[in-house]
Amino acid sequence: MPKMKTKRAAAKRFSKTGSGKIKRNHAFHRHLLEGKTMKRKRKLRKSGIMSPGDVKRIKDLITYK
Repeated sequence: MPKMKTKRAAAKRFSKTGSGKIKRNHAFHRHLLEGKTMKRKRKLRKSGIMSPGDVKRIKDLITYK
């Protein structure tokens, strides 16, 4: 059986931390920013940790990392 290929789209969006958690970027920070508060926009800049329910699915997509 051949090796599993990494889904390149997922590899560009998600990465693994040293402890094995999945790191992701926040949504809603591309446009329509005038209506959002500075505090909200500042928090959206930082990366977040994937919720436990989605981790297994994403780990299958980024097998090599």
